[in-house]
Amino acid sequence: MLMKKIIFFLVILSLPQYLTAQAGQLWKGYFSYSGIKDVSQTNTSFFAASENAIFVKNTISGDVRTINTIDGLSSQTISTIYQSPIQNKLLIGYENGLLLIVDKDNKIYKFVDIINKQIPPNIKKINHFYEYENNIYISCDFGIVRFNLSTQLFGDTYFIGTSPSEIKVHQTTVFKGFLYAATDQFGLKRADITNPNLIDANNWTTAVTGNFNGVVSTANFLICSQGSGQNLSSSDGISFSTLNPFSAPAAVDIRICQDQLVITSPNKIVVYNENLNVITQVLANQVPNISSVFTSATIVGEKLYMGTAENGVITTTVTNNSAFDFITPSGPILNNIFSVNATTPNLWAVYGDVTESLAPLGQRRGYSKYTVDAGWKNYPYSAVSDAADLVRVTVNPFNINQIFIAAHGDGLLKIENEVVTKHYKPENSGLEYLPFSDPNYKSCRIEEPAFDKKGSMWLTNGLLKSPLKVLLANGNWQSYNMEALLPDFMDARFTKLLVDKNSTKWMVARGNGLIGFNENYNNKFKKIPVGEDDGNLPAIVQAAAIDNRNQIWIGTRRGLRMLSSVDAFLDEEQMKAKSIIIIDNGLAQELMYEQFITDIVVDGANNKWISTADAGVFQFSPNGQETLHRFNAENSPLPSNYVNDVDINPLTGEVFFATNKGMVSYKGTAIKAANDLENVVVFPNPVRPEFEGNVTITGLTNKANVKITDIEGNLVHEQISEGGSIEWNTTAFGKYRVASGVYMIFVSSRDGELTKTKKVMIVR
Repeated sequence: MLMKKIIFFLVILSLPQYLTAQAGQLWKGYFSYSGIKDVSQTNTSFFAASENAIFVKNTISGDVRTINTIDGLSSQTISTIYQSPIQNKLLIGYENGLLLIVDKDNKIYKFVDIINKQIPPNIKKINHFYEYENNIYISCDFGIVRFNLSTQLFGDTYFIGTSPSEIKVHQTTVFKGFLYAATDQFGLKRADITNPNLIDANNWTTAVTGNFNGVVSTANFLICSQGSGQNLSSSDGISFSTLNPFSAPAAVDIRICQDQLVITSPNKIVVYNENLNVITQVLANQVPNISSVFTSATIVGEKLYMGTAENGVITTTVTNNSAFDFITPSGPILNNIFSVNATTPNLWAVYGDVTESLAPLGQRRGYSKYTVDAGWKNYPYSAVSDAADLVRVTVNPFNINQIFIAAHGDGLLKIENEVVTKHYKPENSGLEYLPFSDPNYKSCRIEEPAFDKKGSMWLTNGLLKSPLKVLLANGNWQSYNMEALLPDFMDARFTKLLVDKNSTKWMVARGNGLIGFNENYNNKFKKIPVGEDDGNLPAIVQAAAIDNRNQIWIGTRRGLRMLSSVDAFLDEEQMKAKSIIIIDNGLAQELMYEQFITDIVVDGANNKWISTADAGVFQFSPNGQETLHRFNAENSPLPSNYVNDVDINPLTGEVFFATNKGMVSYKGTAIKAANDLENVVVFPNPVRPEFEGNVTITGLTNKANVKITDIEGNLVHEQISEGGSIEWNTTAFGKYRVASGVYMIFVSSRDGELTKTKKVMIVR
């Protein structure tokens, strides 16, 4: 079973591992390309790396393509990239020492030699690649590694410090027969490039003392940047003079492009000609309408490409930088998406965050909307009534063009057709500020709203004596006092809220378990508390979901529990959740034992998707006894094992995983059941010889009976749908693959009143 924690020991030989793209059409990536880590270029292409994804722009055709974890990139954090114009290979360096190479055919090769070095793991970061005579000199936090790009084999490692031997090298270059290294705190070092014993640190001398963070060379000059912000140049590599203009703060990137020197600091980019005279400079505050922080820059043709920390890549011309263009691919504002809503054809994402004690962090990120036709559209902080810490999106089920966004500290936003039409605050609604004595501190902590079947919207307003609020369908507000359950209002801290079939509201209360409320039963409150002897919840509750059988699945920081029925609220007895016991290798074990669960969602077939803080995502069968899928950063395109949120498009079955390093989706097959059989679809159809997946039949009613026969009427498959779809693996009852031919599909509803017939052609 997958519930065990298994450690795999892998012996890595000095051979690259060839990586292939993951799972084809089953996965999609929704990455942000706004935070640029590094850039590179050839005469006709520009390359930019964000946290764990890359985009490439052909500067002649204008075409842009992306490379991310769906294509086989690592989920680790990229630190630097380099496109070799000679070998036509893209080198990608990571903060953990991983090296990936993408060749001209887009094949990806993985090298873990640096990761496997017997040195502390926190000093394996790759900082820079320098190509010289078919060798790549890799600057790392511990020294320099030589790599032959033609053979793709590692050579010597140079530990060039004497005390200590492992010193941080930012960048290298060759000038007048010497290999120069810009080091942290230990000066600009150099050694004869022809010396066969460069592994001996005694063969390296210090050209200039100080803290250096970059070094490059042209035919006539050696240029280096210091941590103080001063840049130096030399014509002989021995004596140095100050390169004007003085650049402060210190340069974060320095490179030679088309015989021109480009020095990038966070607030300024300066371009010099081959004689080191200033051609142009761009100030960060020149770029209109945004606050730019530069991270890197390069030149292709007449264009200057500028990477920024939050606004992607901005371009201008080298000779006239009065106009600016943004070329970043469509994507969300950030990779670290706090929560998503995929309950309609539109996908919504927000980026607010909270502390461990559910306090707001002051995140001013706005929100994002994704549609298949238009891609991503991002709305900044200024477009959301200056509301910070947007944490949850709720779509009005009675009007999908109306959404509500909870601001954990700034009230509630009502957005209609992508325009804020109402910002609910205590001044204009039934919401309340925290009852603190400081009149200058105004915090209105709202969490995820939910609608009941009458059209009323329920939500929690944290840290109050009456934290449960409702905006009735008639526009009036009501509040409900919870002092009997929570005598100290400081305990009134909430995250999610659910509404069940009985209109009972279930509130995830930090430290206080799961609280139910129903105004139709004398304003009754009941609680499933934390504690084995009380509610059997092992720890703080993080998530809850009501499944298709009206069971509540409860995710805590130390495992999973389940309430057998929402009707338990109506009884007079104390509600108590139970563990889900599975049999693993003949032993009874608790499902998700001790796992930190971050979210739970239920798909159309009543399967449970459960995300965690360190183990990725699990999909379980309706009763939890079978693990259907387990996705993590090691076996799938999931960019991180820390998954913030999960949601499912009920019409398509697409499952979205929002992690702290980007969002991906998996094409699930369990969709919401239809009301009739008018839109039954079979795909792919025909099934061609190269297709290796399953045939999917969608548009089904719940519990529909599906029979598949050959053209002569022989039954080859029969299945009852759970939700709105089924899958057929094109075998005869799982025994052998059926032959080429036309197969009949007969569908009937559970009561037999609705029927539909379809055909599918299979070509072997």
